[in-house]
Amino acid sequence: MIDVVQIQKILPHRFPFLLVDRVTSLTPNESLVGFKNVTIGEQIFEGHFPGHPIYPGVMILEGMAQAGGILAFQSMDMTEEEAAHKVVYFMSIDGAKFRAPVRPGDRLEYRMNVVKHKGSIWVLEGKAYVDDVLVSEAELKAMIVDK
Repeated sequence: MIDVVQIQKILPHRFPFLLVDRVTSLTPNESLVGFKNVTIGEQIFEGHFPGHPIYPGVMILEGMAQAGGILAFQSMDMTEEEAAHKVVYFMSIDGAKFRAPVRPGDRLEYRMNVVKHKGSIWVLEGKAYVDDVLVSEAELKAMIVDK
């Protein structure tokens, strides 16, 4: 298990843009399961949408990207110091689909799988679930580069 303090050592993101609260399962070079607790206190709900809060699909995709970044970093043979000088750039997001709305109170679970990895390039399959119901999916391609 990787908690939010450890996640902040891996990713450069911080509140309000750190979108992974915990990683519950990680198999290097294969898969990751992590989650974000979606709460009504998030600033995004002030405008999306007043009186009918829906977590934006673009934020779900960003959460998948962050979970994928954690998977990639944890799969590479790097020290914490070396990782601190790297960053993940996303190159493409393909086949994004949104199947059900995500609302405050939901636990958004990210399930990431490595499709392909060659050098600094990663292709990941991302799926997001709420209560085991698929709410979103996409294929993400990323590159790990020097800062």
